[in-house]
Amino acid sequence: MIQAIAIDDEIPALSIIQNFCSRTGFIHLEKTFNQPTEALKHLRKFPVDPVFLDIHMPSLSGIDLYKAVQQDTMAIFTTAYAEYAVEGFNLNAVDYLLKPFTYKRFLQAAEKAREYHSFLREREKTKDQYLFVRADYMLVKINVADILYIEGYDDYLKIHLTNQKPVITRMTFKTILDKLPPADFIRI
Repeated sequence: MIQAIAIDDEIPALSIIQNFCSRTGFIHLEKTFNQPTEALKHLRKFPVDPVFLDIHMPSLSGIDLYKAVQQDTMAIFTTAYAEYAVEGFNLNAVDYLLKPFTYKRFLQAAEKAREYHSFLREREKTKDQYLFVRADYMLVKINVADILYIEGYDDYLKIHLTNQKPVITRMTFKTILDKLPPADFIRI
C-alpha cells in the first residue's frame, strides 16, 4: 500500500483526489492540506511515497514546496497550468495531471507511482545483498550492487567491480547466476 498526501489550495480539487484515491485499491491518502506550509511541516516529520501537489498556490508554489522537501518523495503534480510541465519533469516528477483530469488519467499516474515505488524497494533490497566466492584460498565478500559485469573463462569467472580490482574465482556461469538476483543480471 502506497502512503500519500494531497496538497492543493482549492478544497474541491482535494475532494476529487480523495475520491479517486479511495477508488484506487493501492493508495492510502493519509491527509489533505490546503495550506502548503502546513503540508511541508507534516512532510518533514512523516515522509510519504507520492505527493499529489498543485503548482499554483498563493503562499508557496508547488515547485518551491517540492524543492524544500528534503527526503526522496515522489511528486504527481495536479494543476490547471500546462506551462509548468517541463519544470515539473525537470524535478523528476512521476506524472503531471492537467486539471480537470479523469479517473482513468489519475489511475495511470497512480500506476506509474506504484511501479516506481516497487522499483525503489527492489533496488534497496539489492543494495544490501552480498555474494561470497572463493578466490586466492579465502572467501571474498562481494556486494552485488558493485558488480559491473562477469567474464567467463571455462571453469573460472572474472568478476569486474566498481572501484576495485577484479576477482577471479573457480565457478561456472550457471552456479553464479543461481546466486545472483535474476532481475538485475542477464547472460549474453
